Amino acid sequence: MRGRGGPGRPHRRLRGRAHRRRTPEPPPPRPRRRRAAPGRPGRPAPAPRRFAGRPVEIAHGPRERPAVALTFHGNGDPALARAVLAEAERAGARVTVLAIGAWLDAHPDLARRILDGGHDLGNHTQNHVAINSLPEAEAYAEITGCALRLKRLTGSIGTWFRPSQTQYASPLVRTLAQRAGYPHVLSYDVDSLDFTSPGAAAVIRTVTGTIQGGSVVSLHFGYADTVDAMPPLLEELARRKLRAVTTTELLTP
Repeated sequence: MRGRGGPGRPHRRLRGRAHRRRTPEPPPPRPRRRRAAPGRPGRPAPAPRRFAGRPVEIAHGPRERPAVALTFHGNGDPALARAVLAEAERAGARVTVLAIGAWLDAHPDLARRILDGGHDLGNHTQNHVAINSLPEAEAYAEITGCALRLKRLTGSIGTWFRPSQTQYASPLVRTLAQRAGYPHVLSYDVDSLDFTSPGAAAVIRTVTGTIQGGSVVSLHFGYADTVDAMPPLLEELARRKLRAVTTTELLTP
């Protein structure tokens, strides 16, 4: 006779929650990485520099240097601005952008876009008014207004200051720019006249007809002629063995 619980007696199926197979709990959700807001400062931008032996107002660099500075008034349609930057970078060129403060208010992401492309970024006043005709307090507010926006967006007041609606700053505006932290005022010796919308071919003729080593060229964002002129202009500069560099590089020994 087999005893209880012996091999001939079937075992009862064990019941109970402790013996049920547990489903593993799902892992906690990974925290989502926040995207930086437009215009949020990254690595601080370069600060203004004093170039020994250079005047307060600079119109060109060393004539013996096989390089030029293409400088752009930062204003207008941001799509055209990005197109100009893309054309420059495609050719290995670097430029200088003098931005209007009100334009940066409307398009704050462009400040970092310019710097991330390896270009210079500077101050072209807050509202692009005729600064030489303003009273002292208003002129100073135009300079510092744009400087504060650049500082907020990039960590620097910008590498250069260019007065608005004039090729050359008045003695008062030069003094105010220095007070605001800019050792130099940036002028130019070649005016492309692209703001008159003369056509890309005319822009190229105007620039190449007068440009030479060390030249600082005045150009503008916001004009389709300028975008169209960039590739052939850069090709012609390369043919003449003139590199398009930032103004800082042009003046650095």
